[in-house]
Amino acid sequence: MALTVVSMIEGAALLGYAAFDIVEGIRVGITGPEDVSNPAALVVLIGITAAFGAGMVWVGIGWWRTRRWARAPFILAQALAILVGYELSQSEGAVERTVGIAGAVLGVLGLILAFAPGVSRRLDAADADQSA
Repeated sequence: MALTVVSMIEGAALLGYAAFDIVEGIRVGITGPEDVSNPAALVVLIGITAAFGAGMVWVGIGWWRTRRWARAPFILAQALAILVGYELSQSEGAVERTVGIAGAVLGVLGLILAFAPGVSRRLDAADADQSA
């Protein structure tokens, strides 16, 4: 199911970014404005990013198993991906801009797929099979 792929890509990207932050924190230290660049802020950033990444992987497993509960957190995550992606797409750096565009496109694709009639039919059929 395409929704599984979208969710897993987003989850893997977030987990990868958390790992990147760990490596960068060790390799070059904490850089940036002091009020937001301190060890506690880095730990919180890594924790939140990793939690969201693991959550998206879990949602991907839910889509794979055709579970209706996967739709609500997936839709919320896509809305956030579009918002964050848009902001990143306005960046001056080429990498940030590319990541932003990719994130926003993936978010829009995910929303379109989540509301596709075929997905609703498949979820309804899975619910009927589980209750029988």
